[in-house]
Amino acid sequence: MATTSFTADVVPQAPEDALFGLAAAFRRDESPNKVDLGIGAYRDNNAKPWVLPVVKQADDILRSDPNLNHEYLPIAGLAEFTSASQNLVLQGDSPAITDKRITSLQTVSGTGAVHLGALFLSKFYKPNTQRTAYFSDPTWPNHFQIFSNVGLPYKTYPYFHKETKGLDFEGMVNTIQSAEEGSIIVLHACAHNPTGVDPTQEQWKKLAELIRAKKHFPFFDTAYQGFASGDVARDAWAIRYFVEQGFELCIAQSYAKNFGLYGERAGCFHFVTSPSPDAQSTVSRVASQLAILQRSEISNPPAYGARIASKVLNDRDLFAQWEKDLKTMSGRIIEMRKALRGKLEELGTPGKWNHITEQIGMFSFTGLTEKQVDSLRETSHVYMTKNGRISMAGLNTNNVEYFAKAVDKAVREA
Repeated sequence: MATTSFTADVVPQAPEDALFGLAAAFRRDESPNKVDLGIGAYRDNNAKPWVLPVVKQADDILRSDPNLNHEYLPIAGLAEFTSASQNLVLQGDSPAITDKRITSLQTVSGTGAVHLGALFLSKFYKPNTQRTAYFSDPTWPNHFQIFSNVGLPYKTYPYFHKETKGLDFEGMVNTIQSAEEGSIIVLHACAHNPTGVDPTQEQWKKLAELIRAKKHFPFFDTAYQGFASGDVARDAWAIRYFVEQGFELCIAQSYAKNFGLYGERAGCFHFVTSPSPDAQSTVSRVASQLAILQRSEISNPPAYGARIASKVLNDRDLFAQWEKDLKTMSGRIIEMRKALRGKLEELGTPGKWNHITEQIGMFSFTGLTEKQVDSLRETSHVYMTKNGRISMAGLNTNNVEYFAKAVDKAVREA
């Protein structure tokens, strides 16, 4: 027998994914009081997965359709889904849509959209020798892996201010200002993951001015439109503003959170070019290359999740129901923020906790240290990421007091 070509020095053992490892540890825990605040998925007040009522309606419609089949989708995906996705993120009267300056491909959720955009930029975006991508510090950890896998170097810009537990806008601006001209600036459109801290509209405007002055390339990652505030227009404001300002940019769009289609992997990638006489020609060429990249990786995207989302996005009554469902999810999370802050302040837990209600979306950066996080897991069976991020969706009226008391104990002891 020949020895392997893949010895340990060639293929070292990779570390377990931290988030999925945390989920596995939670499942093994037999404590009746255990609390899962790690996974970024919506849970109802009984800590159970919630299928949106509108998704159930759309599913019933699809299953009763006698023409439903399982044929391949086109390389770019379901056309009525990608066009509806454009309308959702940009609004139907957006100049990018009316001027036909946008091309869109259905992707394997938001992860696939980020990857497709990064791969395209790696091959074709060459404004300087470095082509460095800049991520917020902190950011969704998968950003680093995706961009490094396609050969794009990355750096970070300051984002979370540890003392105020808010946005380090000055640090963010200074780093983007000093970045080499033409850098790729990756931006979270709303409900920043993992901090829950977003720029104000005035800060977004200043960022747009700076990015334009430095000729940087904006890359928006939007995974929580409608889920953050319950208002799809409000959550898309930053992207729409940049497009109105004439930026050339990319958008990675996910339907995992706002439709609860986590396992169906429904997403969309959009490329928008700037207004110019040859804008449609640019879009046509870009679309042709994106199709080649997509074909070589997945051939064509999965159909079911896109059909569900498309059915809802293109039907007035179903869309109205979806907006109600979004308000149900975002509203419950907002109530849990208020409840957690209230209980911590009632307990007199050392520190300030106003950031819990000032942050937005699924996640909250609590400010807890790694030592305190370890203590919460060991003594109270509370599972959260080591950096102190919690999924607010994991809290409910049955466990929020238990969690608050556990935090109070951990903070006082550590």
